[in-house]
Amino acid sequence: MSQGAASSYRHLVAFASCSIGLPRHTLHQKIEAVREAGFDGIELSFPDLQAYATRHFGREIAEDDYGSLCEAAKAVGTMCEGHGLRVLALQPFSKFEGWPPGSQQRQDAFARAKAWIDIMEAAGTDLLQVGSSDSPDMSRDVDQLAADLASLADMLASRGFRLAYENWCWATCAPTWKDVWTIVQKADRPNIGLCLDTFQTAGGEWGDPTTKSGRIEAPGLTSADLSRAYAASLGELAESVPADKIYFLQISDAYLLDPPLNTAADPESGLRPRAQWSHEHRPLPYDGGYLPIREFVQAVLATGFRGWLSIEVFDGKFEEKYGDNLRGFAKRAMEACQRLIAELRAE
Repeated sequence: MSQGAASSYRHLVAFASCSIGLPRHTLHQKIEAVREAGFDGIELSFPDLQAYATRHFGREIAEDDYGSLCEAAKAVGTMCEGHGLRVLALQPFSKFEGWPPGSQQRQDAFARAKAWIDIMEAAGTDLLQVGSSDSPDMSRDVDQLAADLASLADMLASRGFRLAYENWCWATCAPTWKDVWTIVQKADRPNIGLCLDTFQTAGGEWGDPTTKSGRIEAPGLTSADLSRAYAASLGELAESVPADKIYFLQISDAYLLDPPLNTAADPESGLRPRAQWSHEHRPLPYDGGYLPIREFVQAVLATGFRGWLSIEVFDGKFEEKYGDNLRGFAKRAMEACQRLIAELRAE
């Protein structure tokens, strides 16, 4: 694509349903706000689907009540279609790969995958977003991880569906974009690609929620050294990942935490520091964050990627900043996304 064509290209933009509103807000309210702000689609978050199903049926719907969840997913798909929105993906499918052969965990993971594929079909989406596993008990064998994902891809392919593998920066074996790209290449299936995320890379390779500076610190590592290493990683991404293997790009920033988080996992939730950071401290771009996310987006665009962008934020300050103003928040999210892309095109 020429520079002129790239500068005029309009990305389709989605909003992760888990990223807007509070528990008191309904999925219908979220969808209305997202559409009014000009978004093209949503990522359907499983907890949102479960909450919708509970309201829809007037009773508590368990996470493994797949018959009810499929029925609810069909209603959600119809609702999205009525608002002119596409269901880009079902997410987040986690803790799938790396369980020991013959184990109950592995059996349960594949049974869960089959059920989620049924939910995808009901909702009208062809894409499953899979996060790199953070289970401490999983295999560290990259070949096994790739084989597991290849098996999942084959299950999806039977319905014409795809798998977007995302690095979670606190994951056990695949915390970086390069880790998941290596696994995707080893899996070697035409329907496996990447879900890249500004927070997961900038927050994993440059940022650190356990330091006062908010940057990775190590003996002998200067801030200039860190910036060079981050730039080198982004340069490698731009040169080595084909654009058609990037299925979509999630966008968020992160707060500089004061005081920093403890370096140990949270004793109650068991979440590692970067997982805690991810779950509660990820605002929109231009809304109080500090990570070098622009550079990451620039590297992704340099691959030739012109696919879906998606806002995925987890802002623990949502109540005080936005409260019930879902429309205002969605509008601000769209403006932030448009500003980010416009600034990069102008450089």
